[in-house]
Amino acid sequence: MTRFAELTSPLELIEVRLGLEPNMVRLAVLNATGRDIERLASAIERMEAAGGDSESFTLWDEEFHQLIAEATRNPLMVWIYRKINDVRTHSQWNAMKSKVLTPQRIAAYNEQHLALYEAIRTRDIEAAVAIVTNHLHAARRQLMGANLAEAAQPQ
Repeated sequence: MTRFAELTSPLELIEVRLGLEPNMVRLAVLNATGRDIERLASAIERMEAAGGDSESFTLWDEEFHQLIAEATRNPLMVWIYRKINDVRTHSQWNAMKSKVLTPQRIAAYNEQHLALYEAIRTRDIEAAVAIVTNHLHAARRQLMGANLAEAAQPQ
């Protein structure tokens, strides 16, 4: 897995997530148990408690999305999402975190996560799909902006 993590850029990772997560949340809305909903609520609380700390936020963000995968009740989806989280721990992503995860963006992501949680909890498939799609497109734009800023800096 380390080799894939080294070869996968943060933008490539977001592209994969855009292809996977809308369907993942659709399945979570359909299959989540009451216990899954409780676990998602706890993850939301932990993310919000992290405040503007990018390291803590990242840990709970990974957990939140993994819990959504688990709520699909699909073992292959759970395994695939574990691999996605493995890639997210690679040095390329860690280097981008400090540029992208400002306290303001963390607060915005927390709002998006809360809205996604509510859509899953209320079994609103269309809202859940729209929220996760918009969330990932925003993350993609922010990563692209960070890449452009980095490229513009003199070496």
